[in-house]
Amino acid sequence: MRTLSAIKKYGPIFLILSIAVFFRLYNLGTVPPGLYPDEAMNGNNAAEALATGHFKVFYPENNGREGLFMNIQALFLKWTGVHEAWVLRLPSALFGIITVVGVYLLAWQLLKKYRYGPLAASASSFLLAISFWHILFSRIGFRAIMSPAFMVWGLYLLALGLELLFEKNKNAWGWVTLIFGGAVYGGGMYSYIAYRVTPLLVIFFFAAYWFFFRVDYKKLLGAFAAYVIASLAVFAPLGWYFLKNPADFFGRTSELSITASAHPLHDLLVNIAKTIGMFWWHGDYNWRQNYSGAPELYWIVGILFAIGLVYAFASLFKKFRSDDPDRHWETLTWWTMLVWFALAFLPVVISDEGIPHALRSILMIPPVFIITGLGVAKMYEWIRPQLTAPHILHGCILIIAALMTYQTYYQYFILWAQNPNTADAFDQQSVDIGHQINQIGPTLPKYIVVNQGGVDVRGIPMPSQTVMFITNTFLPQWQQEKNVHYVLPQNVSTIPKNALVFYLGDQPVPTPSPDQPTSTLWTTSTPTSTPHSKK
Repeated sequence: MRTLSAIKKYGPIFLILSIAVFFRLYNLGTVPPGLYPDEAMNGNNAAEALATGHFKVFYPENNGREGLFMNIQALFLKWTGVHEAWVLRLPSALFGIITVVGVYLLAWQLLKKYRYGPLAASASSFLLAISFWHILFSRIGFRAIMSPAFMVWGLYLLALGLELLFEKNKNAWGWVTLIFGGAVYGGGMYSYIAYRVTPLLVIFFFAAYWFFFRVDYKKLLGAFAAYVIASLAVFAPLGWYFLKNPADFFGRTSELSITASAHPLHDLLVNIAKTIGMFWWHGDYNWRQNYSGAPELYWIVGILFAIGLVYAFASLFKKFRSDDPDRHWETLTWWTMLVWFALAFLPVVISDEGIPHALRSILMIPPVFIITGLGVAKMYEWIRPQLTAPHILHGCILIIAALMTYQTYYQYFILWAQNPNTADAFDQQSVDIGHQINQIGPTLPKYIVVNQGGVDVRGIPMPSQTVMFITNTFLPQWQQEKNVHYVLPQNVSTIPKNALVFYLGDQPVPTPSPDQPTSTLWTTSTPTSTPHSKK
């Protein structure tokens, strides 16, 4: 009996965890193909930090990035000793898995007094585990994947800490949990710029907790102080950096804001419509961030999310009942998820680039799936009493879940991963060039002509970062050791005789000098790499 009880209690989360691990680690060495320059830039900063021992809280290149993710990547580079794309993406996969577990724990903690709370927690985490949207970013080396993980775990520890704090004989554990939770939450400030709206969510949660449970407000203020102080202590190094470098705090925010648009109100309304529509009609069109144009939610999940939203908004108009404290957790959950969703929605719609934008919307993922999971539980609560044979319903649910899991596998690993547009979006060609250079050895001089535009990084455009990472030639001394050189199109005349030349972009056609015969000019028909003869 104990074994059967344990299976019922822990079996679902272990099964969900196994699914999450599979989707985030399977074939990580080859899917997605290529390595996007932004990912490679992170890897090059990580490699430099590892070589110099100078780990930064903020890396200002490539429009600026909080440094925690690159510093974690540096540890993986050290442990593996390999300069391949999967090494940079493995931390993302782990953060993705951690988020799935965190969503289960958060939903369970908030809803454990609700009869179907375990079902809501299981549904939320399962649907997240098979979400194409979340899987995709769990397999790309971008720091944004950390933001939902930190927020989920920070909020879970907050809810758990408050419960322990107001229970008899558990005060000490409550304080410890709150302090630890605050530290975890503060770590999220090192993840992604959109995370900076989340202090409003923390403030709301404390206020709502007092409103629903009427606990000792002095003790609650103490809890708030402990949580916030722990958060600020973790944030302090980055905060100090921003005080000294205020321009880096804003980054590209002013450039991307709709306030820079000629018609800001019109753009705001359009952005709101597109962002709402991305869940059900048209999602991100960037192949690097989505199966181009597909909704971010599979149609069944989209319907369940809509049902959850109806229940969520209906809860806002229910009369508050102080005589039903167990229901307060359910209502608190609805309110918290809606506020979280709204706050994460805001940074997306006030930007004016690439809307709908799946990456910029990443902080919305946990509330979307918790709302969906709670909607599933409410549906089950309504349907279950009307059935004389509930095992048939359970069988149908398992079949649908299995079909949805396969659909995600097919969409991600077959349709998306094998689409030529995906390889192009992740610059597979530059990875191939990097591997070719690695096979040649240091004896022969190798020149990479960067004939593509992009943000300037130490005198060379961003597209070069992929080749630099694969060949481990980011720093000048590494380039010298491996006899690899990066030049701009206007400097092709400096390439020595018989060097091997690679092109990022089209082969340049330089203007002939008066003493140079036309027959020696380069043409765009030359292969990707070719020995360069200089007369």
